[in-house]
Amino acid sequence: MLDQTDREILRLLEQNSRLQWKEIGELVHMTGQAVASRIRRLEEIGVIEGFTIKVNQEKIGLPIVAMITVSMKTNHHKAFQDFITQEAAIVESHRISGDGCYWLKACLENTESLDRLLDDILRYGNYRLHLSISKVK
Repeated sequence: MLDQTDREILRLLEQNSRLQWKEIGELVHMTGQAVASRIRRLEEIGVIEGFTIKVNQEKIGLPIVAMITVSMKTNHHKAFQDFITQEAAIVESHRISGDGCYWLKACLENTESLDRLLDDILRYGNYRLHLSISKVK
């Protein structure tokens, strides 16, 4: 079970994963060593899956953000899941219920790249495409 201190540590790490244990400790009224122990425990039990950075995709040349709902033509999902895993343009994917089978988020450099990705997706199923106009949160 997570207590309030664990949740506060997670919130602080989500805001800035580069915070030092001592800094976190000062904010949650613990020693840096106690914070380190809690973080290790959160990793061991699978609450913390890893540490990462957020990259502004537009600033690295990937201004097109596409949200794609895929409805499979068959029930051979393994091949499609392998494709999703290997396709660099797809930065997030979820198997979903409701309308469609998968939801994908892709970041691409231009419309030609988007067109190629959509053609590749058509090998597995039909899609519905939404393009991001701006990021709100």
